[in-house]
Amino acid sequence: MTKSAYVALVTCFNDDETINYQATRNQVKRQVAAGNNIMCAGTNGDFTALTFEEKVRLTEEVVDEVDGKAKVIVNAGMPATFETIKLAKEFDRIGVDGIAVITPFFIACTQDGLIRHFIAVADSVNTPTYLYDIPPRTQNHIEPATTETLAAHGNIAGIKDSGGTDASLNAYLGIARSRSDFDVYSGPDHLVLWSLQNGAAGAISGLGNVLPDILAGIIDGFNSGDNAKAEQNQEIFGNFRKDLYGLGYPPALVKRALFLMDETVGASRQPALLPDAEQDKKILEILKKYGRI
Repeated sequence: MTKSAYVALVTCFNDDETINYQATRNQVKRQVAAGNNIMCAGTNGDFTALTFEEKVRLTEEVVDEVDGKAKVIVNAGMPATFETIKLAKEFDRIGVDGIAVITPFFIACTQDGLIRHFIAVADSVNTPTYLYDIPPRTQNHIEPATTETLAAHGNIAGIKDSGGTDASLNAYLGIARSRSDFDVYSGPDHLVLWSLQNGAAGAISGLGNVLPDILAGIIDGFNSGDNAKAEQNQEIFGNFRKDLYGLGYPPALVKRALFLMDETVGASRQPALLPDAEQDKKILEILKKYGRI
């Protein structure tokens, strides 16, 4: 099975906090040129700060820009099943390759509630749906037993694991090994190659916004059997991750690093963290260290 990389694309903003669709298209072009696929309206895409209408237009713009040259997955997950289904139906109409559904946030869910939520969304669309587990952000975790139940659904095609624990990722990979119709995509950037080696279908990476060529190099090396290339690129990816994420909240740092490389990316909507001159200096040092500027 050929593995694939998706970049959890940033959403670009103008100074007045409206979406800069052209700048976002430019980021899409950059990723597709590197050989990566696109995930939009996810955690790195500031999805919680976007309106319903903006998510729909953003997805239309991304799909139009990709123009069949790469695959597009979009996140439809919201706290309520009702709105998640409304979004999912819009994305189904647009014609994406997959619809990710982040676990509901703000409200505490039982595992039975999660099963009902994901099945209702999967039943509402024709596009393959993907579970999206990121408990550090949503405070809701899709237990492996729940995942196994959901994997039997005909329109639930896999899971994006951003939980960050080896136990959950191993359990999800075990489910994937037992089924040919359920894929695991790894979210943690330091585990891209390890995940591929242990049966993951690919990775969905936030750090790939800054290092698109390095992410693509891990995947290409693995797919071509060039272990040295895969390992070399993973080492760079992991070291950059350690340096950058050591400064604070990862999605904010990815966005800021990208901004320091290209100011058209813009800042995130408030009340996001404000720029910090001392932190910017450290980010610039990291970017120079890895030859990004």
